Amino acid sequence: MDNILTTNALCKQYGHFKVLTDLSMHIPKGSIYGFVGKNGAGKTTLIRLICGLQQPTSGSYTLYNVNNQDHNITKVRRRTGAVVETPSIYLDLTAEENLKEQYYILGLPSFDGIPELLKLVGLEHTGKKKAKNFSLGMRQRLGIAIALAGDPDFLILDEPINGLDPQGIIEIRELILKLNREQQITVLISSHILDELSRLATHYGFIDKGHIVKEISAEELEQACRKCIRVEVSNIQSLTYVLDRMNLSYQVLSDTQADIFAKISVSKLVFALADQNCEVFSLQEHDESLESYYINLCGGESHE
Repeated sequence: MDNILTTNALCKQYGHFKVLTDLSMHIPKGSIYGFVGKNGAGKTTLIRLICGLQQPTSGSYTLYNVNNQDHNITKVRRRTGAVVETPSIYLDLTAEENLKEQYYILGLPSFDGIPELLKLVGLEHTGKKKAKNFSLGMRQRLGIAIALAGDPDFLILDEPINGLDPQGIIEIRELILKLNREQQITVLISSHILDELSRLATHYGFIDKGHIVKEISAEELEQACRKCIRVEVSNIQSLTYVLDRMNLSYQVLSDTQADIFAKISVSKLVFALADQNCEVFSLQEHDESLESYYINLCGGESHE
């Protein structure tokens, strides 16, 4: 699969402080790429580099196969839309007026696309209502509309649902899915709300201390976080012997615990283990979430 963005050993340093260290990531064309990391891990710094707001200290990146040192990078970057940190909107203007301002900035020849863009983000009925009277969710959708004004095929969203109420979160989620599926827009989402991100992302990149520690597709993550039966026994050797004989997939976790990746007959397993003089202490369903996967991968609190 072609990559919209590839970074190669990217570094960003302020004085002696390294924000990004040898960061390499790959965002496939057509994906919704969930960018996961603690505050201070380097997410926003990377986004600012991609958008051309800052320059890397070392390393490089390619956007649409154009290297960041190439003079054409400015041209291809126009195919990218971004909402970094907070939406850049004029609060005393209406949604339509905000979009007209962006059209002026981009040098677009006419305002013909504005009604369709307002409809796309669900703001077609806001009329003369000024942005300062919008809800937080409406402002976020207006920010996305402004980012879409240049008809990009790569959209970068930095914490797009931060502070939104449940309805606002649903609206942003549905909009992102619509843009990806119907407009074929590749989306990079930086977010710390992992439960919501798991409803959207097709690929993930986990960043810790300025370094990508893991890139994984949603399918691979589902396999890594697949449901299982966690069993605790008195003798792990007896358990593995019985599971092998039953031809069941499993993973040994410790001297007393293992995860069984199959539907099992509990009574059949218990009787088989009893024949091996092995006692069962507990059996419970276990389903690792994106949050627990992240914490196991990077450690610490995911909401920092």
